[in-house]
Amino acid sequence: QPGLSRIAGSPSSPSFPKHAARSLYRIPFHTRRPSRRRGYGGAAACSPSPALRPREFNFGVPVMQRDTSSSDASASHAGRVRRRRHATEATTDGNRANGQPLLVNDQNKYKSMLIRTYSTVWMIGGFAFIVYMGHLYIWAMVVVIQIYMARELFNLLRKSSEEKQLPGFRLLNWHFFFTAMLYTYGRFLSRQLVNTVTSDHLLYKVVSGLIKYQMFICYFLYIAGFVWFILTLKKKAYKYQFKQYAWTHMILLTVFAQSAFTVANIFEGIFWFLLPASLIVINDIFAYLFGFFLGRTPLIKLSPKKTWEGFIGASVTTIISAFLLANVMGRSQWLTCPRKDLSTGWLYCDPGPMFKSEHYSLEEWVPHWFPWKELAIMPVQWQALALGLFASIIAPFGGFFASGFKRAFKIKDFGDSIPGHGGITDRMDCQMVMAVFAYIYHQSFIAPQNFSVEIILDQIIRNLAYEEQKYLYERLGEIFHERQLTQS
Repeated sequence: QPGLSRIAGSPSSPSFPKHAARSLYRIPFHTRRPSRRRGYGGAAACSPSPALRPREFNFGVPVMQRDTSSSDASASHAGRVRRRRHATEATTDGNRANGQPLLVNDQNKYKSMLIRTYSTVWMIGGFAFIVYMGHLYIWAMVVVIQIYMARELFNLLRKSSEEKQLPGFRLLNWHFFFTAMLYTYGRFLSRQLVNTVTSDHLLYKVVSGLIKYQMFICYFLYIAGFVWFILTLKKKAYKYQFKQYAWTHMILLTVFAQSAFTVANIFEGIFWFLLPASLIVINDIFAYLFGFFLGRTPLIKLSPKKTWEGFIGASVTTIISAFLLANVMGRSQWLTCPRKDLSTGWLYCDPGPMFKSEHYSLEEWVPHWFPWKELAIMPVQWQALALGLFASIIAPFGGFFASGFKRAFKIKDFGDSIPGHGGITDRMDCQMVMAVFAYIYHQSFIAPQNFSVEIILDQIIRNLAYEEQKYLYERLGEIFHERQLTQS
């Protein structure tokens, strides 16, 4: 009926716009509800939203009408979702740090503590036994730790799907690793090696030749690895291979830069290796304990379970422990004497003024009933305070750096070789920073600034040919003979 259609404004009316008629029953895509089943197929996928319900006009023409009550409910629900999402991103709860609960609020903290304690006891016991065995065994322990660290770091960027097409590519990483090891330890241990083999003439000539050409040998090995890498380049794997090449060199720099200083500290005297390492262990243990029982205030977002209470408590404990441990360790010649060769025998030496006690009178400062009128303090104890201060304030940032690194790769730990602790790299992050500082501090403020017989002998072996060494020996004999004649 045309008249009724014009009155109702129906689509059959001539005055009704055609584009409105076409879109009258068209439902916008964003108002459709997806099917409960997987995908968007089926009738449910195209059914209109409850917010849009049909309304009948007087003449039976259905027109879409928005349900205001349903729309208001949806808007309020969306607002709640937005508010909830915002609260998750920027939490203000003092008992959480970066979205994770603090250690003091962790429900499984006692189970984690038992596992961590069990592993710690075994590590400390094994470490004490290796220290008792001597310098050479400690060096071997450092090498094993390096291998495990390199393996954990190599695995971070490995893709099995890519390496299936690159047979032997993993061996290239270890080729560079052992080349760097030969270069590093050849430089630092040449003096001890020469002093060990001087009794055997043939072995002495072989070792002295290797030491003389050690840098050339290492360079040739590196070039061989470089050529090997170029020959293994394959199409569609260039990016992955060059990424692995750069990653390998970064690992070598990280691992061997600190380990070289660690080995140098060992042969300067186990004291200079054991004290810094012990301070890091003490700081880590007491930071965990203070945070376990008292931690309430998050310290840094990179490491959610670290707290200010743990940081401050561990700092005070570490500095006090440094002063006391230096006195205990400084009484042992096994720990204080430097090792000039690669033997494993017992050591006897003059400890030097750094390890000799100085007495301080307290009569003017303490009451008459105080039992101790005098204190015996070694000069090395004052130096140990600097090590304790660094271990408690600066060295933990090595751990924070490792935490940020793990967050970048979206991993919890570098490995799982130590139950409750993670991987070897997780335990060595602060030790690497501390070892470098201990060596630099020892060389700058403690080590004597004069030449020793071992240093001069090392220079003779490395820089003089055999004929020149023989001539030097003859000249020294003539000088000694002339001195004997003049004295007689």
